[in-house]
Amino acid sequence: MKPGWVKLLVAMIIGMGLAMPVHAQFWSRDPAALPTPTAFVTTLELGDLAQAQAWLDAGLVPDFMGSRIGSGLMIGAWEGNIDMMRLFISRGANINRMNGNGETAIILAAWRGQLEAVKWLIERGARINAPARQWSPLHYAVFAGHREVADYLMEQGADINALSTNGSSVLMMAIYEGREELAQLLIEKGAERSFRNDWGDGALEWAMRYNQLNIARMITNPEEFNIAINKPKESWGEPARSLRMSKELEELMEMREKLVERGESTAAIDRRINVERVRVMRAEIDRPATPARAATMEITASRKKPQEQSARIIHDDKGKAIGPNAPAAASSPKGKVKKD
Repeated sequence: MKPGWVKLLVAMIIGMGLAMPVHAQFWSRDPAALPTPTAFVTTLELGDLAQAQAWLDAGLVPDFMGSRIGSGLMIGAWEGNIDMMRLFISRGANINRMNGNGETAIILAAWRGQLEAVKWLIERGARINAPARQWSPLHYAVFAGHREVADYLMEQGADINALSTNGSSVLMMAIYEGREELAQLLIEKGAERSFRNDWGDGALEWAMRYNQLNIARMITNPEEFNIAINKPKESWGEPARSLRMSKELEELMEMREKLVERGESTAAIDRRINVERVRVMRAEIDRPATPARAATMEITASRKKPQEQSARIIHDDKGKAIGPNAPAAASSPKGKVKKD
């Protein structure tokens, strides 16, 4: 064969290979070779049980973690693929193993509203309640608005007063997303309304901040609600843009709109949107609370002019004062009462 023809043939072979999906290029050569984290997730999300079994037969550890979501068991739970879950459990996967975000298989199933997967996992010993101050399956089911999953978890003994890593309650998750039906259900079942998270926010603060007035009525009595509704809106704090949106989420939403316009399936991008929305929520709620600064109050009053008084709070760390009559800076780190 002439050298020119050989080069052309090689170029054609390479071109054909590039046109194939990445995981297909690799696994067509050696189906038993161990996967990269990315190839692992891509293949298992497609439900390729035969490939998963080949990897396990070749020595893949049953709790191998993919580049997103987590282990094979977790991916099966996320997709509602019970056969996938059964395969990895049969090979020794830890049913309560957590991924890098502290999520277990049952949490991921609850997040996606995969009721049958939730039931299957509980029947095999999946932990319904997380350790103290950890995200629970009920947190995720309520956040995502999956009423049937939330009902089932509570029937099985899920703690309705579970607190997240930052001390936010399940009820607060319903408020965050405006899930009125789930908020009412939790209240009827006796959910505690007075919890405050590490930054001092509680159910009422979130209801007012996010303009969830119907829920605010549910968690207060008429007198408390009237007081709350008459406070200036800014006193409840403004929801940060990052709390609801991120640049990546905006881009994903734009891509979804284009797919809808073309009449194409949005299933894949909806999964990515779902993941990003929870990532944004977790980033905000899990952020460390701002440490309290030591402060003292200085009150100035005059016997000659009792109607003229002033007060200011002096923060010891930076000497800054705040208050209606506070100067730009305070020179003294200690508070005191001055009298003329």
